[in-house]
Amino acid sequence: QVELVESGGGTVQAGGSLRLQCTASARALSDFFVGWFRRTPGKEREFVAAISWSGSSTYYGDSVKGRSTISRDNAKNTVDLQIENLKPDDTAVYYCAGADGTYGYPNEEHQYDYWGQGTQVLVSS
Repeated sequence: QVELVESGGGTVQAGGSLRLQCTASARALSDFFVGWFRRTPGKEREFVAAISWSGSSTYYGDSVKGRSTISRDNAKNTVDLQIENLKPDDTAVYYCAGADGTYGYPNEEHQYDYWGQGTQVLVSS
């Protein structure tokens, strides 16, 4: 049973930064194309960023483009998401997701096979 686990959430002041991390058990994270999504109450999950198996390709949602970086270290079995200049609108539960395969632009939930439980990020103004 593949398990993805997110860490690094918490409370951050607006303008600050945070780094979220995703790890995997049962299978190496390098097996997966990895994405990050987020959800706020009453809304659907929103695509944040994604990274290919080798890390050579990255993708970003419009809401974080230009102020976030997704990276991976397959030797350490981790995928990190760094977001700078945080805004109150970034407050959400952030989810790590893994896909065995992908097609097209990887920004939709149905493209992913495995999901973590999420980590809460609260950005205070």
